Amino acid sequence: MSTVEKKPLFRDLTGEDPDPEVTEIESLCVNCHGNGMTRLLLTRIPHYKNVVLMSFSCEECGFENNEIQPGGAIAEFGIRWKLRVEDAADLNRQVVKSDFTRVYIPELEFEIPAQSQKGEVTTVEGILARAISGLSQDQEARKKDHPEAAEQIATFVRKLQGLRGLETMWNLELEDISGNTFVENPDAPKRDPRCDKTEFTRNKEQDHLLGIYRKDETRSAMYLPLSPDTVASLPGSITPADPSQGSYDKLVADEVLQFATNCPDCNAPADTNMKLTKIPHFKEVVIMATVCEACGHRTNEVKSGGGIEEKGVKFEVKIATRDDFSRDILKSETCSMSIPELDLEVGGRALGGRFTTAEGIIRAFIDQLGNAPALQGDSPAVAKENLQMFITKLEEVLDCKRSITLILDDPAGNSYVQSLSDDPSKYDDGMKVEYYERTHEQNDELGINDMKTEDYEHAT
Repeated sequence: MSTVEKKPLFRDLTGEDPDPEVTEIESLCVNCHGNGMTRLLLTRIPHYKNVVLMSFSCEECGFENNEIQPGGAIAEFGIRWKLRVEDAADLNRQVVKSDFTRVYIPELEFEIPAQSQKGEVTTVEGILARAISGLSQDQEARKKDHPEAAEQIATFVRKLQGLRGLETMWNLELEDISGNTFVENPDAPKRDPRCDKTEFTRNKEQDHLLGIYRKDETRSAMYLPLSPDTVASLPGSITPADPSQGSYDKLVADEVLQFATNCPDCNAPADTNMKLTKIPHFKEVVIMATVCEACGHRTNEVKSGGGIEEKGVKFEVKIATRDDFSRDILKSETCSMSIPELDLEVGGRALGGRFTTAEGIIRAFIDQLGNAPALQGDSPAVAKENLQMFITKLEEVLDCKRSITLILDDPAGNSYVQSLSDDPSKYDDGMKVEYYERTHEQNDELGINDMKTEDYEHAT
């Protein structure tokens, strides 16, 4: 019985894979209207995400065009970046922008609307260079036919060139409803002092623009009543790992459920196991684990079994001795973390949701930083040295040679830190807990409408 080796759908370009799967499609040339060839390659940008590279060439007229499209799923939230450009290092920052990225420079009131350019991997200077090139196109013909408009465009181009030459400090704002835009942090793993990143919940119109429709928006006629046996047989439906135990429509504490999904790394078909468990003195959580047979990728994720709490929670945990490493920690996806002594600050999705220990959190930092792009390839030696020094400091923490304070801030209130007190219901001296009211911005990021009743009645 022959078996076929499974390969990831999106693979790295390496010498061990000399024959990558390239799809060729005969296409119409937009320049001469002849027949050209489009080549599609599914690959991965290391330490970023899956992408589809598209290359078109026409042998008749020589016209060529290259394009990049995201190959992964649309992010759960939209994203906004605001960068303050002060020196040449900021101009050299790498930028990954999608088709849905809106570019805005407030100092010049200059905007590049979303979907007016294709997605690309570029730099801050590259964004300016592309804008200057686009505005300068056909200037000679414009000077003859519309001299006034040509002069106005030339004046604006000089202003863009002034920004490129750093004649003054300026701001670059990027907004992407698909959440697939990225701006490099040259000071990583430290917090970026000149770049702010915020996430936001998309509205209905933005979801529709991305082709996302909610269940209540679809027509009921599209759905027919199905029997439980039919539903259980559908792809992606949740079924018990052991069909002889339990029912598919109820998640029992002692039952492991399994459903078909795709690997988040290579997008190959995989299975995800899910189990409901109870954390003492906290709440029920859902633990999910995925193992991909194609690429070997493993993920462990924790989701809160309940909804968003009324208040946010902030934990300050001292880590100085071996006993401190044994604390159980539940970190949700909305929980940000920081270590003031090391000037480290990361968002909630940096390590994802996980149920681990204080030692496990530190080791996860080391593993993620060890695979950072700055330690690979042709990155500057200074960036490599800074990251290596930071990893060394974290290893000193594990060896109890350096004490730190781990701060976990979860506006959703779904994170938990175990107390080492004899009475587990009370907090010990090594940790502080603060419950707080969320701000309007935090509610917006969590998708909560915090408008008061009287304000709503007044607005309507």
